[in-house]
Amino acid sequence: MAEAHQAVGFQFTVGTEGIDLHLSREVLKHIYLSGVTSWKKRVIRFKNGILTGVYPASPSSWLVVVVAIMSTMYARIDPSMGMIDSIKKTLPVSDYLTVHTKTLLSVILFATGLWLSIILILRHTLKLLLSYHGWMFEPHGRPSCTTWLWMGLVKLFSGRKPLLYSFQSSLPRLPVPSVRDTITRYLESVRPLLDDEQYYQMEIVANEFKKYPAPRLQRYLVLKSWWATNYVSDWWEEYIYLRSRSPIMVNSNFYVMDLLYVTPTHRQAARAGNAVHALLQYRRRLERGELAPLRAQATVPMCSYQMERMFNTTRVPGFETDFVQHLKDRKHLVVYHKGRFFRLWLYYGGRHLWPRELEAQFQKILDDPSEPQPGELKLAALTAGDRVPWAKARQQYFGQGVNRSSLEAIETAAFFLTLDDEAHGYDAEKLRSLDLYAKSLLHGKCYDRWFDKSFTLIAYQNGKLGLNAEHSWADAPIVGHMWEYVLATDCFQLGYTEDGHSNGEISKDLPAPIKLQWDIPSECQDIIESSYALAKEIADDVDFHGCLFDDFGKGLIKKCRTSPDAFIQLALQLAHFRDKGEFCLTYEASMTRIFKEGRTETVRSCTCESTAFVRAMQDPFTPKEKRLELFRCAAEKHQHMYRLAMTGSGIDRHLFCLYIVSKYLDIDSPFLKQVLSEPWRLSTSQTPQQQLSLVDLQRFPQYVSAGGGFGPVADDGYGVSYIIVGEDLITFHISSKFSSPETDSYRFGQNIRQAMLDIRALFTRENKMHKL
Repeated sequence: MAEAHQAVGFQFTVGTEGIDLHLSREVLKHIYLSGVTSWKKRVIRFKNGILTGVYPASPSSWLVVVVAIMSTMYARIDPSMGMIDSIKKTLPVSDYLTVHTKTLLSVILFATGLWLSIILILRHTLKLLLSYHGWMFEPHGRPSCTTWLWMGLVKLFSGRKPLLYSFQSSLPRLPVPSVRDTITRYLESVRPLLDDEQYYQMEIVANEFKKYPAPRLQRYLVLKSWWATNYVSDWWEEYIYLRSRSPIMVNSNFYVMDLLYVTPTHRQAARAGNAVHALLQYRRRLERGELAPLRAQATVPMCSYQMERMFNTTRVPGFETDFVQHLKDRKHLVVYHKGRFFRLWLYYGGRHLWPRELEAQFQKILDDPSEPQPGELKLAALTAGDRVPWAKARQQYFGQGVNRSSLEAIETAAFFLTLDDEAHGYDAEKLRSLDLYAKSLLHGKCYDRWFDKSFTLIAYQNGKLGLNAEHSWADAPIVGHMWEYVLATDCFQLGYTEDGHSNGEISKDLPAPIKLQWDIPSECQDIIESSYALAKEIADDVDFHGCLFDDFGKGLIKKCRTSPDAFIQLALQLAHFRDKGEFCLTYEASMTRIFKEGRTETVRSCTCESTAFVRAMQDPFTPKEKRLELFRCAAEKHQHMYRLAMTGSGIDRHLFCLYIVSKYLDIDSPFLKQVLSEPWRLSTSQTPQQQLSLVDLQRFPQYVSAGGGFGPVADDGYGVSYIIVGEDLITFHISSKFSSPETDSYRFGQNIRQAMLDIRALFTRENKMHKL
């Protein structure tokens, strides 16, 4: 009852002598502090909004321009060429406006217009500079004079101390490639996968498409590129993610792991307390726009649009399509533990809860002995199953009463936290510990993660952490950037006491976590069990293997004068051929965030050059020198394809959008049908390390992340995610399906390891590798 009394700011009783009003000073104090905090937040957002709106100029530069124009006027020099006099004549006649006042006001108006014009010119100039991509196609470390000059101009026009969204108005739009170029690149990409007859038939179909209806579809697509901010991103989100009716668990969601070798504390509540506090700090800086924008090569700004929906976001199920619900200023968190859901307020007295206070709140949940209500234990399985049954159940059973209010608490929460009742993490002494850790993060028990939330933070019994992220709102690098901040803040800023507790004080008046109430009828419980059965079947079929490759890493590969990504991709091609005895269509995700609202593009890693190299490696009679020559040729080709994808000249997003236009126009295209139905039997992605520098890893070599991964894309294929950590470690996350007789994740991991070593062996002493 204590929480109930604290939740009431005033009470009153009616007696014979009138109304007796009782005010709670403590509660009113907290209401006042919350209001002050809210207004502070609005003022800071308003200030940062102005700073972003006038960037690359600053508000103070307006005063400089006004003073400069006034100085010239006093010197009887008119820099406006008569415009100030024209403005003066248009001002209304009034007794309050003297000649001097009119002159002063005219100067201010002209100076303001000039200042705004300068800002627009600077932004347009920066946009033109950022539209140049020649720097990306030059040899690494050997930029031309043109590129040096271009980089200097970009830095000059980029201004000082930009905020997160300062560059949004200066980013160029994603260009639409020509149909001719896209089809040429497509035919080149499938050539190594088709025999002569198949390729000849594909050429005929592609050329027919190029004549008709491609020109008509292209015109509509170009028109959209002029009108929309990005001609791909909205359709990509809708048709690839939100319109899919299959389960998002495993098929769409992805996971991110904790530090590989270090666990700062083994106290579950303490680790969760620090992590949640770090997330709140990140959210505050994100909402204020105070994070520094990410830049490619420390110079070229990248789009920050995806970061807007990181918090307070939920994917809401629908019958034909889902939608992403994003809110602002959510002040609570929902916690799941042993089948119970709890609402936890994140603010007290107008401030975030301190880590020690969060730890105490989580400990109360861990110590709560109550049992789940009927249907509550596996309720979250609804988010793991097919989307239509979930949409029907949500409409029928969660539209009113306690079910509605409890579901709203979950969907409007800042994010979702699971206090897991298991212990996971990498342990070199335990067999398959990394594999089980990955499976737990990806799907858990199928009912202990809310897969619709933008992300679920998972805290294990032994103090390990992890994330499960929904994919529609953003891509993995966005989540990775936030996660690196959380881990660094947790370990190097917040810290722990000697006995493993979070630091800070605890307020005695904190309201206890509130257990959510449910009234779930038996019919809805049947739907929950059905969703759980489907989700468990999917989860049990996932074959995972985590491979820590520490024989060498980025440092040695760079000494080979080769791109680390190209090196790994060729190793994957070699490993896959050894694993299956054939080549396959290969997907590698690249980013297009150097364009406004850019997301990803596909790099088709299986090329004629890579297959020639693999065949040479499998041929015992091919000399090592020839293999090395083919390797360099294939690596250069891969790099060229990657650069084309990053600069908007990829293949698959263009063809995807042409296919969508054809559907809107009700045009049947055999070529587009075939392209969009081709399975990706090897789907790969690199997790970038964006904030932890080499210096940090040299000082703290144990503080490395294992990256993250995703489920298999094809029933008979592999999903491979990898992260290049520091100079000497590469971690592979390999997924496949037990139900496929063609795949085995552990076997593929061993093939990858051997392929990496075999490629390294090409660089002999004669090739100056003796220094390594």
